[in-house]
Amino acid sequence: METIAEAEVNQTMSESKEQSTSTPEPVSSALEDVLSDTSLSYVQRLQRATTIELNTLFKLAAPAIVVYLLNNVTSMATQIFCGHLGNLELAAASLGNNGIQIFAYGVMVTLSLSLSLSLTFVDVYLGMGSAVETLCGQAYGAHKYGMLGIYLQRSAILLMATGIPVTLIYIFSKPLLLLLGESSEIASAASIFVYGLIPQIFAYAANFPIQKFLQAQSIVTPSAIISAATLVFHLIVTWLVVYRLGWGLLGASLVLSLSWWIVVVAQFVYILMSSRCKETWSGFSLLAFSGLWDFLKLSAASGVMLCLETWYYQIIVLIAGLLEDAEIALDSLSIWDLEALSSTNVRCVNSLARCMVDGMLDGMSSDPIQSTNPS
Repeated sequence: METIAEAEVNQTMSESKEQSTSTPEPVSSALEDVLSDTSLSYVQRLQRATTIELNTLFKLAAPAIVVYLLNNVTSMATQIFCGHLGNLELAAASLGNNGIQIFAYGVMVTLSLSLSLSLTFVDVYLGMGSAVETLCGQAYGAHKYGMLGIYLQRSAILLMATGIPVTLIYIFSKPLLLLLGESSEIASAASIFVYGLIPQIFAYAANFPIQKFLQAQSIVTPSAIISAATLVFHLIVTWLVVYRLGWGLLGASLVLSLSWWIVVVAQFVYILMSSRCKETWSGFSLLAFSGLWDFLKLSAASGVMLCLETWYYQIIVLIAGLLEDAEIALDSLSIWDLEALSSTNVRCVNSLARCMVDGMLDGMSSDPIQSTNPS
C-alpha cells in the first residue's frame, strides 16, 4: 500500500500538472511499436528494434562514459601530480585513494547496516546510490515525476549521515594503517593525504544521488560538460597548489575535494534552473525524511552487491602495501577500471515502469516503491 507521504506527493504532483504545461520528456514507445507491428516479419522487427535500442543506448551511454572517464581522470591527475613529488608521495596518494577510502566505507557499512567489517569505500556509496537509480528510473517511467526529487533527497540524507562515521576513520587513518601492517613512513604520508579528502566524503554523498536523478530522466550531457570544465579547473589549481604554493600531499587532496564539490554545486544549479527538471524537482521537502528505513534496506542491498563484486581488487591494494618494496607495488596498482552500464540500467527501469503503468505486467504494482521494496 502506498504510504501517506507518497500519496501526498502524488496529490501534489497531480495538482502541479494541472497548473503547468511543462512536463518531462516522456519515455519513447518506438521500440514497443516496432515489436508489436505484425505487418513486419520477425527478422525485420528484430533488425529495426535492435537499431532503435542501440541508438537510444548510445545517446545515453556516450555522455555517461565521458562523465565517468573525466571524474576518474580528475582523481588520477591528483595521483600523477603526487607522483612527481616522489615515490613515497605517489604510494601515499594511491593508498589514500584505494586503501583508506576502501577501508572507511567498509566501516560505514558496518555502522549503518550492522554487518561485518568489509573492505570497500567508494563502492558502498556507488552501491547505495544505485538504489536511487532504480527508484528514480521506475518513478519516471511510471510518470510519478514528483517522487524523483523526494528520492534524491532521501538518498542524500542517508549517505550524508553515513559519511559521519567515515570521517572518524579518516581522522584516525594513520593508526589504522599501522594496525594493518603498513610501514610508518607510508602510513604517515597517506594519512596527510586523506585528511584533505574529508570534504570529499560529503561531496560523494551528494553527487551520486544527483547523477542518478539526472540519468533517470536521460539528462547526461550537462554532467559531461560540467565534469570537463571541472577537470580543466582541477589541473590548473592542483599545479598551482602543489608546485607553486608547495602544499604537497595535503594541497593535492584538498583541491580534489574542492573539484568534487564544484561538480555537485554545478549539477544542482542545473536542476534548479533547467526547465527539464521543473516537474521532477519541486524544492526541499520534509517528506524526504519519511520512508527512510525502507529506502535504507534497498540501498543496503545495492551496496553489499557492489562490495562483493570489487572486494578482490581492494584487498590486493592493501596486501600490496605489505610487500617488501611497498612504494613500487602501490604505484603499480594505481590503475582504475571502467564499467559503463548506466544507460542499460536507465532503459530497463524506465521500460519496466512503463509496462507496469500500461498494465503489461500482470500482478505487479504500478507503485515504484512497492515493486522495489525488499520483503
